Amino acid sequence: MIHRLLIEDLTEWGKRKNRKPLVLRGARQVGKTTLIDEFSKQYDCYIKLNLEQSSDAKAFGISDNVAEIFQYICLQKKIVADKSKRTLLFIDEIQNEPKAVGLLRYFYEEMPWLHIVAAGSRLQTLIKQRISFPVGRVEYMSLRPCSFLEFLNATANEPLAEMIRQLNVSPIYHDMLIALFNKYTLVGGMPEALVEYATNEDVSRLSPIYRSLLNGYNEDVEKYAKNANQVNVIRHLLTHGWTEAGQTITFNRFGGSNYTSKEVHEALEVLQNAFLLSLDYPVTTVKAPAIPALTRQPKLIWLDSGIMNFSVDIQTEYLQNSSLLDVWKGHAAEQIVAQELRIVLDRNYRNEQYFWVRDKKGTTAEVDFVWQHNATIVPIEVKSGTNAHLRSLHSFMDTTEATDIAVRIWPGKYSIDEVTTPNGKTFRLINLPFYYIGMLDRILDKNL
Repeated sequence: MIHRLLIEDLTEWGKRKNRKPLVLRGARQVGKTTLIDEFSKQYDCYIKLNLEQSSDAKAFGISDNVAEIFQYICLQKKIVADKSKRTLLFIDEIQNEPKAVGLLRYFYEEMPWLHIVAAGSRLQTLIKQRISFPVGRVEYMSLRPCSFLEFLNATANEPLAEMIRQLNVSPIYHDMLIALFNKYTLVGGMPEALVEYATNEDVSRLSPIYRSLLNGYNEDVEKYAKNANQVNVIRHLLTHGWTEAGQTITFNRFGGSNYTSKEVHEALEVLQNAFLLSLDYPVTTVKAPAIPALTRQPKLIWLDSGIMNFSVDIQTEYLQNSSLLDVWKGHAAEQIVAQELRIVLDRNYRNEQYFWVRDKKGTTAEVDFVWQHNATIVPIEVKSGTNAHLRSLHSFMDTTEATDIAVRIWPGKYSIDEVTTPNGKTFRLINLPFYYIGMLDRILDKNL
């Protein structure tokens, strides 16, 4: 069993008096059902429905009255539930019964004592049916692949995880944590793969798991796609798109295909809505708010580094290179940094991740990521080497109205340098080891 950190957020949700029905989003096989099963141990009564099963879905066809529906469910499940008991109702695969989605608002209004979580691996299909969750009557959480902290907990390294959470890693543990982070990047965060690795510490045993996950995503394509052509485009993306991970992409003829820009873009957005990837667009400003330039080319970030490594067949590169930045020309590092930052975004109730490009003809400069911290846009580079080699970062910092702090993510130790650009601008550079990525917001709180 992997301890998922999101259970802490679920616990806080369960304690709130103004709690709304919760929609738990996430890709297939990231552990949504297992998480809620574990969370249910905090309740006196747990009622679990899977709307892929006709017997469970039937409850939502008998009436429009939520009290009657709930009573029917309790009788069907032979469960005695009432206001005197702390009760959790989990509606899994809710997209199979769209009527259940609309009824969430009435559960919220008429039975506020009942704790409700809804989830589904194919919530995207509701968009095709022009059905959406009741605005203002539900709230959302997202479950991602396991983070590095969860990897540490799963591999019996809880003390190291706690050091990171407390921002109190002694330099003597640095090399150990960097080695563990490289293993995490190789294995990825899909729960089934992580459990297998934690048990046997043999990466070669993970290939059938990755293949099974990819087969599952391919089997779901017809359920996501709007027509037969889009099925083919999505399958092409799931076969050839992994080679573009962590890179800026062009939609037209993506992956050596003959598909148009529109066809590829629409298919990528379908997969993005299914939480299998994200399209991260650039910003061209250095001043808040961060507004994406949607006419420019985005970066493609996939769900999980472990599946990516398997799909691109670069697993042996991790054994041949001492630094993560040397694996696959640095693309592996950008993928895992984006993957870890996505969890930090969720914690801060944000959906979009950005990078920066210089908006000036005749010059090129690109910073790997930017992070808006309150009213400040902080540039983030993923790179080793001397401070003088951070040319794109210097271009950002030399821009009028730029902040006076930047972040460099690297395999070196944590430190803060005072750096001067060739044009004379002085700024603080936070050198952040890979294992601290998940603490970025808290580290910036201390330094801004």
